[in-house]
Order: sequence, then C-alpha cells, then structure tokens
Amino acid sequence: MDASDSIHSCRIRATELVFLDLETTVPRRAGQGFSVLEFGAVVFCPWKLAELESFTTLIRPKDLSIVATRSGRKDGITRDSVVDAPAFEEVADKIFSILNGRIWAGHNIQRFDCVRIKEAFAAAGRDPPVPVGVMDSLGVLKGKFGHRAGNMKMETLATYFGLGQQKHRSLDDVRMNFEVVKHCATVLFLESSLPGILEGKWHPSSSIVTRSRGNDNHGSPPRRMLSTSEESIGSMNVHSRKSPPITAPMRRSLPYSRRTGLGKVTQGVRNLLGKAQLGSQPIAGLLKHSHSLIR
Repeated sequence: MDASDSIHSCRIRATELVFLDLETTVPRRAGQGFSVLEFGAVVFCPWKLAELESFTTLIRPKDLSIVATRSGRKDGITRDSVVDAPAFEEVADKIFSILNGRIWAGHNIQRFDCVRIKEAFAAAGRDPPVPVGVMDSLGVLKGKFGHRAGNMKMETLATYFGLGQQKHRSLDDVRMNFEVVKHCATVLFLESSLPGILEGKWHPSSSIVTRSRGNDNHGSPPRRMLSTSEESIGSMNVHSRKSPPITAPMRRSLPYSRRTGLGKVTQGVRNLLGKAQLGSQPIAGLLKHSHSLIR
C-alpha cells in the first residue's frame, strides 16, 4: 500500500462509527473500582448504515472473587462465565485496533465506558485507543428527542420503540443502541420535514386541527384522511412554516391618490407649517389635518 492509499484508508476509518458497550462488575465497597467483564463493538458505515465489523469477548478479571456466582438476569455474567475467558492483556490488541482512530458511539459512554476503557489500558500498562470523535446517544437524545419516551435509559427507549428487552450483554446492547438511534433519527427527520403536522405530536396540542374533506360529521371528532398523500395534505387545515397560507394582500386607504406623488404631499405640509407660523390657522386644526395626511 502506497502513501496515498494509506491516507485514503485513514480518512475512511476516521468517518466510521464504532458502537461499543462494556459489562463490568459493580463495586461493593469504597475504592474498589470497576472491572471489565465483557467488551462488545460493531463498526458501522455512516452513509449506508451497514455493519462492517464486529467483535465481542468475555474478560477474566484478576480477582475472580469480585464476580458474583449468580446473576439476577437470564443471560447475566457469572463467575463461571469468565473463569476460562482471556485476561484483558490478551485481547487488548484487538480492542485497540477496533477502537483507535474511529468515532466512538454508545449510550452514556462519555461518563462510563470511555473512562473504563482508559482505566483498563492503564492497568495493563498500555496507551489507550484514541477516538476521532465521540457520539454519546444519551446526551444527543436528551437534547433532540426529549423525554417523550420517559427516562432516557436504553431499556426504556427500546420498549418505547418495541425493540424488545435489553439483555445487558455487550454485543446485543450495541445493536439495540444502534436501532434506538435509527428509530429516534427517523422520528426527528419526519418532524423536521413536516413541522406543521408532526412537530410536537407526542404531547397534546390544541393549535393543530385536522379535518376530513367532507367536514360534515355533525359534531363528531375530526378524522384523518389516509388514502393518498394528495388527499391527506389537501384535507388538513394545517400550514407549514415552509408554505405560509396564501391570503389576499391587505391594502390601506391612502389620504391621497398614488398619482399625486410624494412631492405634492410634502409641499402641502410645508404650506400648513407656514400658515401656523403666521398664525392664520389654529394649531389644533393643523395637527388634525397633518395627522390625516401622514397616517
């Protein structure tokens, strides 16, 4: 591979999204820290949303006693699950290669997963992988999608979109995270494309009214027309910000003809002011007449 091919490859890599997720122990006492039990990642093409590469592995901590012998989850990680798993040092090269120089994505990764990855590489005496950017879906969806789905936990968002139950296993959670982001993005795209129709529909709104073409329901609730796009758009009493309603232009009556010209009006005002200075016309009458000229 020559230099130009290498540069092109690096540029493509820098635009790829790697969704990642870690499963760790839960500290039982102060100062104990977290230990990584599982790593999972999927590399996606940002233009085609195609899965390019995936990798997952269980990881055996140095102290097996910190791993619970039982799990409250159906497919949870137990001590028996990781007893024969590789140590972090054995999979560090692969984890580094899949993460370094790519865009990292995931749910709440800035506060948790990114920190745990740095800690694990530091404990192994190695430099950590470096992302070219980080997209935390928790922060993004809080600002863009809001709390329409309840709290912003992954399991709540998955339930909202009917994507099933979160398994709390790295690779499964990564793919669920990607599906949640796609679903949220689709909703936001539709709302931005049809702002007068869909925006704010996830909470009650009295400012938007829809009606049928006949509009002869005799007091019954208005119904939405869903036959064709033309009929639907034609039947809605909604105005988009891109297409404001067409109304007849308002015309104010002018105190003078358009043919008169501004110069004649100005001269008339000057004559009135001259008369006022000479005292030939009461000031009240002058103000009344001037007001009729300039209103």
